[in-house]
Amino acid sequence: MATFQQTTCLPLLRSSYNSLTKSEQKLADYILKNPGEVMHMTMSELADATSSADATVFRFCHKLGFSGYQGMKQALAGDLFSPAESLSQEVSADDTPRDITRKVFQDMIEALQETQKMLDYKALEQAIDRVSRANRIDAYGYGGSSVVAQDIAHRFVRFGLDVHAYSDPHLQATSACLLNPDDVVIAISHTGASKDLLKVLELARERNAKIILITSYVKSPATKLADVVLTGMARETSYRSEAMASRLVHLAILDCLYTGVMQRRMDDYIVNMKLVRKAIATQKL
Repeated sequence: MATFQQTTCLPLLRSSYNSLTKSEQKLADYILKNPGEVMHMTMSELADATSSADATVFRFCHKLGFSGYQGMKQALAGDLFSPAESLSQEVSADDTPRDITRKVFQDMIEALQETQKMLDYKALEQAIDRVSRANRIDAYGYGGSSVVAQDIAHRFVRFGLDVHAYSDPHLQATSACLLNPDDVVIAISHTGASKDLLKVLELARERNAKIILITSYVKSPATKLADVVLTGMARETSYRSEAMASRLVHLAILDCLYTGVMQRRMDDYIVNMKLVRKAIATQKL
């Protein structure tokens, strides 16, 4: 589990859900559906309501990174008084374009607010430091995540870095087996459970390259292979897939990483951007 102090509960439950046992998922389901009621329950009352033992509830809280049951309730209280935890509004068949826009934008806002609560800022600082000093950067992503990988290549080349994006598993494997200890992999994966990605990350580790993972789940197979994990949260809605929603959140995390590196390499950035703008200007009418 993440090493930073837990200050949020509901987003953490959603992002950790797949790594919980069946008995723990029963607790998570109850809390997610009845957060207001849980705020006024004792640990024994929550155990009774979920047909669990007090010890199960206690272990559940510790597994999520809380000091205990009261620590979980304190984080839950912060969630309940946050606008980010309002009920997600689903799109219906008779919604107008204005209604659709309002609901889609609201879901985006909530996803970004949840991510801001969950983001490990110490991990972000480590990622900024490693990218700033990297000799080469290779970005890996599949499907919707490949868009984020391409954005990494587009942005970080402005620092004069050797940066590439790969969405094909074979090209990723070729890239990974040629990495060096001074190189960095930025892997983007919503679930962190793709077999192809796990294989190339293992190859990258064998080459002693540094691995930064941007994902939506705090405890997934890929997190065990990464040196730095940046977790974003995007709740699932009926009108779009959870993985598509996560793309916006992962791009926001990337913006934070990019801006942090820009602070470290400001001189390079200014010089290179002048050259880029001059080159682009010659191609405009």
